[in-house]
Amino acid sequence: MILRRRGRFGELIQRQLELFALDEAELLAEAEEAERAYDAADREDAEEAYGDFQLVLEAGAERLAELRDAYAATLDDAAAAEYTAAFRRAALRRFPRFAGDL
Repeated sequence: MILRRRGRFGELIQRQLELFALDEAELLAEAEEAERAYDAADREDAEEAYGDFQLVLEAGAERLAELRDAYAATLDDAAAAEYTAAFRRAALRRFPRFAGDL
């Protein structure tokens, strides 16, 4: 069994991302649907479908950033920087569509 080192904020971040998945299940489903619509769009509709997909991704990224920033605001600068970096890594693994701009 390989144990992964989660760091100081690992367990907290995993819980936060689990809550995000539960709270934002509708948004996650909307992203799946928007991506399928884009993939299935013909040439004439592809640009609009991609724009719709991007709007959903931006909404998800904003919600992740709000979650991250709310907790980071409770920390001193050094801890906030450590937490923010750890949150970004974990969010990229769990929600790569949404976390690219974190």
